[in-house]
Amino acid sequence: MRALKGGDLTGPNPVDRGKKGSKNHLITERSGLPISVGISGANLHDSQALQPLVRGIPPIRSRRGPRRRKPARLHADKGYDYDYLRRWLRKRGIPHRIARKGIETSTRLGRHRWKIERTMAWLAGCRRLHRRYERKAEHFLAFTAITCTLICYRRLTK
Repeated sequence: MRALKGGDLTGPNPVDRGKKGSKNHLITERSGLPISVGISGANLHDSQALQPLVRGIPPIRSRRGPRRRKPARLHADKGYDYDYLRRWLRKRGIPHRIARKGIETSTRLGRHRWKIERTMAWLAGCRRLHRRYERKAEHFLAFTAITCTLICYRRLTK
């Protein structure tokens, strides 16, 4: 998304003629509810945002046993196909399914990917997040968190 005023965590967008922009990064659960959200500059590669997102997963209460701090399985597209990320996830005990560059097509991952795309569309439906008007990254992240809370509320009350 375009950042009109610039500010923290913005960078030149490689697909928008170098204008300043930001990216939303998101981890969702199986049904598409957002669990962890983050923002970065538009010029930051997606693979660099995975570790802070996984660390930002809050403890999830379960009916039996201790609280869970890791997902049961992590699906990711080809942008996350790096050995250091695979080793890091394996060391944390998180089973992963990351598409391999040049080997696999994205169609097999598509049955899981549409849930992320749908949640990103729900985020884009909020007019305040369509363009970034705030200079401070904390303010924009707060608006993004409020929108994620509204998404969870709407989905869970249906």
